Amino acid sequence: MAELVFFTELVGLRVYDLRGRRIGRVADAALVPLIDASRLDRYLVGGGWAWLTVRYDQIRSISLDGIQLQDERLTPYHDDEYMLRIGRDLLDQQIIDVDGRKVVRVNDVTFEIRREGGAEVLRVLEVDVGLRSILRRLLQGVLPPRWIRRLQRPIAPNSIRWEHCNIVEPDPLRRLRLNISYSMLEKLHPADLADIVEELGPEERESIFESIDSEVAADTLSEVDPKMQASILESLEAEKAAEIVEEMAPDEAADALAELEEETSREILEEMDAEPKAEVRELLDFPEDSAGGLMNTEYVALHENATVADAVDALKGNEELLESLSTLFLIDADGVLKGAVPLGKLFVAPASAALRELAAPTLIAVRAGDRRDRVMEIFDKYNLLNLPVVDEEGRLAGVITADDVISVLRQD
Repeated sequence: MAELVFFTELVGLRVYDLRGRRIGRVADAALVPLIDASRLDRYLVGGGWAWLTVRYDQIRSISLDGIQLQDERLTPYHDDEYMLRIGRDLLDQQIIDVDGRKVVRVNDVTFEIRREGGAEVLRVLEVDVGLRSILRRLLQGVLPPRWIRRLQRPIAPNSIRWEHCNIVEPDPLRRLRLNISYSMLEKLHPADLADIVEELGPEERESIFESIDSEVAADTLSEVDPKMQASILESLEAEKAAEIVEEMAPDEAADALAELEEETSREILEEMDAEPKAEVRELLDFPEDSAGGLMNTEYVALHENATVADAVDALKGNEELLESLSTLFLIDADGVLKGAVPLGKLFVAPASAALRELAAPTLIAVRAGDRRDRVMEIFDKYNLLNLPVVDEEGRLAGVITADDVISVLRQD
C-alpha cells in the first residue's frame, strides 16, 4: 500500500541538505498544472528571512521525519502565476465535487508518496473535507503527526478524489495559466449544475457561465432561480449573454429578460440574431400572467391535409424538439388551428394516413390574452400535457406545456 502524507503534516516538515543540516521548514507547496496536474512541483521552504524554492527532482526522500535533498542548488522563491499553491490557493477554498455534484470546502489535502525518476515525489490523491481533516487542522502543530493519526482512526474518512475536483477561478488569465477547465461541469445534468451554481458566489458563477458551452449554459440557466438568472445575465458581457439566451427556449428566454433592467434587456436583445430576437420580443409583449406570457413558440405544425409520412419528415427536421414533443398541430393555409394529433398515434398508423383522421376528437385551446388562472384550470380539468394558444383570429400562436405550468406553480 502506498504511503500517504497530508498537507497539514507536510507544512512544518524539516528540510535537510546532503550533510543532514536543517535548511528550514516547508511553508507551502505548489502544483504547476500546465506541466503535471497532480504532482507537487515546488516546495517553499522558510530559511530564515526568505523563502527558498525546492524542485520536486531535488528531493531524495520524504517522510514524517523530514525531507532529504539530493541537490542543494536552491533559489529564492518568486511568485509564479503558473503555480497553484496548496496552502494559499486551495486550502479553505470552495471547490466543486463533480462526482458528488456539490460544492465543498477544502480542509486538507492527501498526497501519495511515489518514487519517480530517482526522486520521491508527492502526487495529490484526494481533497479532504470531513471531520478527520478538521481534527488534523485543529491539532496541527499542537501534537506530533503520528499521534494525530492515531486519534483520527475511529473517524470515518470523507474525501474526494483529485480527478473529481473542479477548481473555480474567476480570473480568465489565471484560469488559462493554471490550465483550469470546466469541461467536467459540462457533462453534468443541467439541474445538478444549477444546484452547484446557486451555492457559489457571484464571481464564481460568472466565471462558469463565461467559460462553459452556450447550450449547456442555457440549459443550466433555465434551472436557476429567476432572480439569480437576472444576476448572472447582468454580470456577463451583452454578447455572451445573448449567445446563452439564444440557446434557451423562447418562453424561458423571455422570462429571463423580463427580470432584467430594461436597458440591460435591450442590450442583450440587440446582440441576438434576428430570428430568436423576433420570437423573444413577441413573447415579451404579452403580460406575464397571460396565456401568451406562458406559451412557448417551439412546436411542430403541419397543414391539415398532411399525412403521417409528412409528419415523420417534419419531425426529422426538428430533432431538437423531440425530447419534449408530445403533440403535432394541424393548421389551415391561414395558420388557423384545426386539430391536434398525439405523437404516439404516428407509430401505429400507415404512412399514407391523413393526420386529421388521427386528431383528438375535441380541440382544446386558449386565447393568448386569457388569464393564467384559466390556463391552470383547463390543464387540471382535462389532464393535459400541452395546450395550444391562439390569437383573436384563431391562428396558432404558441403552446403551453405541463412543464411550463409546473414551473409557474413552483415559483408561486
